[in-house]
Amino acid sequence: MAGHSQFKNIMHKKGKQDAIRSKLFSKFAREITVAAKMGMPDPAMNPRLRLAVLAARAENMPKDNIERAIKKASGGDSENYDEVRYEGYAPGGVAVIVEALTDNRNRTAGEVRSYFTKAGGALAETGAVSFMFDHVGQIDYDAKVASEDEMMEAALEAGADDVAATEEGHEITTSLEGLVEVSRALEARFGEPKKSKLIWRPQNTIAVDDEAGEKILKLIGSLEDNDDVQNVYANFEISDALVAKMGG
Repeated sequence: MAGHSQFKNIMHKKGKQDAIRSKLFSKFAREITVAAKMGMPDPAMNPRLRLAVLAARAENMPKDNIERAIKKASGGDSENYDEVRYEGYAPGGVAVIVEALTDNRNRTAGEVRSYFTKAGGALAETGAVSFMFDHVGQIDYDAKVASEDEMMEAALEAGADDVAATEEGHEITTSLEGLVEVSRALEARFGEPKKSKLIWRPQNTIAVDDEAGEKILKLIGSLEDNDDVQNVYANFEISDALVAKMGG
């Protein structure tokens, strides 16, 4: 079981759900505002905004919150955020990619560096670990939406690179450039997906012992709890026993 899906499940189950949802909605709002500011404020005309809105809807973000975030982009008092990617190593030699939207690069860099240091890892230069990941599009649908053969045929016809059936449903992989087009085609046939976004997928994963795994999960938890951090990716696997211990 890949570390990325494991730690997502664990982090969602730990802590107060209301607080987690509030923080998640704040991150979605920031991405929506940035996307709307960079292009048209209409999701139909702005691919990045469309993906941001789809992601927010998938987590049941209220429509009013989404519209407010889009309107904020046209306001004169809206903050300016820089997109920053941090790369580093966690215990056990595990590679970590951190995507952030920040209005203060120095603050965010200092905080991210401190998380790595406290966990026994180290922040590295941009590009140090990203070559071990593929930057691709991922679209997820529930299994009930279509049979495996139906989804495979529709996705490949739309230009997807691969389709995998998992316990959670259908996972469609696209190229970086093809995500929006494939997402539109599948949505026209099957409705809105559970997820449609760009991700960093590890080419290979590293199995780590429970001691290192616990440190890595705490590092990822600290990173995801930071207001500026949007996404965290890592190339590790942990034992089922540690998943159970951490509440996964």
